[in-house]
Parts: sequence; structure tokens; C-alpha cells
Amino acid sequence: MKHIKLGGQLDVAQIGMGAMPINALYTGANADNEEGIRAIHRALDLGVTHIDSAEAYGPFLNEELLGKALKGRRDQVVLTSKFGFVSHTGREGLDSSATNVKAAVEGSLKRLDTDYIDLYYQHRVDPATPIEETVGAMAELVREGKVRHLGLSEAGPGTIRRAHAVHPLTAVQTEYNLWFRDPETEILPVTRELGIGFVPWAPLGHGFLAGGFRTTDWFDPEVDLRATMPRFNNPEYFQQNLRVADEVKAVADEVGITPAQLCLAWLVAQGDDIAPIPGTRRVARVEENSAADGITLSAEVLQKLDNLTPAVGDRLGKDHMDMIDHN
Repeated sequence: MKHIKLGGQLDVAQIGMGAMPINALYTGANADNEEGIRAIHRALDLGVTHIDSAEAYGPFLNEELLGKALKGRRDQVVLTSKFGFVSHTGREGLDSSATNVKAAVEGSLKRLDTDYIDLYYQHRVDPATPIEETVGAMAELVREGKVRHLGLSEAGPGTIRRAHAVHPLTAVQTEYNLWFRDPETEILPVTRELGIGFVPWAPLGHGFLAGGFRTTDWFDPEVDLRATMPRFNNPEYFQQNLRVADEVKAVADEVGITPAQLCLAWLVAQGDDIAPIPGTRRVARVEENSAADGITLSAEVLQKLDNLTPAVGDRLGKDHMDMIDHN
């Protein structure tokens, strides 16, 4: 598979894997963990090297599964995790205090069964803690050898600049896909100016752009995060957004690839600083996603994708939208 260097230094296969859907936020604790482990192993066999998790996924269950799945294969993986949603200090809400950073990494290392995390992200910017304090604590983890590279998730351009001034960031992670292109306006220009890699999460629009469903009736509101998202839970928005999925499928059919492969090939075409992490728990999806690595889209196809019908509705539920940093 094609490799790039995030931040000019962290080598990863350009198409990675998000482990979250295996047993968190889409499926809950009733997921088939063995199926997920088989998917991880197949990804490694195909040359995927970049696997993403977080302590909040489960919480904790996703990291535990990865620790089990990677036993004996840790050296094949650029392993990432995130902190900040879970407070280990008793604080309500987001917690990126220095004390919490230090507590969080110890738990993640134990669950992941590893001595170090390759890339450690702040999951969401904590408005109660200056980013300088948070990144200062993260930098201390680098000096201690517990973490090798630092990143931020869903951070605004000003926060990225302030964080990078404390310790160089290797990657910024934000949703970016064919129905959410806002990062092109402010985030990508800043990361490129500073030489920071960019990791799109939800590159397939939470499965929607891959043509995975025509109805949301099967979403379990108790565990499936998509049940809180207006693009899914508002019937009017959902029907309008089906037009986007249909247009993606039409272009994919013309090219002779799947919609998921089209979405990933489009992201890869946006730059050699971009490394999407499509999430899945199925071997077949891992194989489909990985095959996008060898696809080059023509200028004509890219132009068609620039002219898709815009999606409608907020991309996340209100609670999560309120956590997005815009500074």
C-alpha cells in the first residue's frame, strides 16, 4: 500500500482503519469481538499500518480489544488513541487537565498492552483547560517515552497554532468526506502551513456515503451514535441526503468501483498529507477499503464529485456539536 508521512515524520499506510465500529458507538457491547479481531488481522495482512482507537470507545472496551488483537503484532502497527472525554479526576464533562492526561495514558497503555502509543490525540478541546497546559502535559509523555507523537481532534485553527507552538503536532483529526468539506476552508490551510498531517475520520460519512442503508429503522438508539445525528434522525434531511449517496453511487458505477472506494480514492487525491481511517468491523469491508489504495481518479471524476448535491443537517448531535472547537 502507498505510504505517507504524517507531519513529515510518522510513516503510515495512507488508508488506515478506525477500530471504533467494532464494539463502540455503532454496536455497543453486544458486538462480535471475534469478527472484529479477524478484521484487524486482515487489515494487517493487507498492509494497513494505521489503526485508531480512543479510551472513550466503550468506554475502554475498544482499547482492550485492540490490545488482544495486536498481541504478537504490535510492531506492525502505528497505534493511535485519544483522551479527554473520560475524566479520571471526578470532573464533569470534558477533562484535558494535566492531571487527567497523565492518568488517562496509563490506563490506555495497560488496556492496549503496550509500552508506548505512537500517536496520542486530545479527543476534544477542553474549554476549561488552556491548550498550553494540555499539550505541555502531552509533551511530558513524549519525554517519558510513553507517547511518540501528538495530535488534536476537532480543534479549530487558532487552537492548532497555539498547541503546535508548545510541541510540534504530527496530526490533526477531523471529520472530512464528500458530504462535509468544511476543513478545506480553515483547517487544512493551517495544517499545511505548519506541516501537520491530516487524518479524516468518518471518511464514508458514517457508512451513509458507502450506500450501506436506505433507512435508519435499524439504528439502536441506545448504542448507535448515528441515531443522534440530524442527517440521520430527521426524516426530511435523511431523504434529501439520499440524493448525495445516489450521486456518489452513480459516479462509482461509471468508474467501476464501489461507493466506499470512490470516497476513499477522492480523499487520497486531496493530498499526500491526508490519511483517512475508514471504520469497520468486517473483513469484507477491510478488503474493499484497502483496495481503494490503487485507484486514481481522473480530473473529470474529481470535478463531478466537486458538484455533488450539498448535504443538509448538522453532522453530529447537539451535545457533540457543542464540543467542536472553532477557535
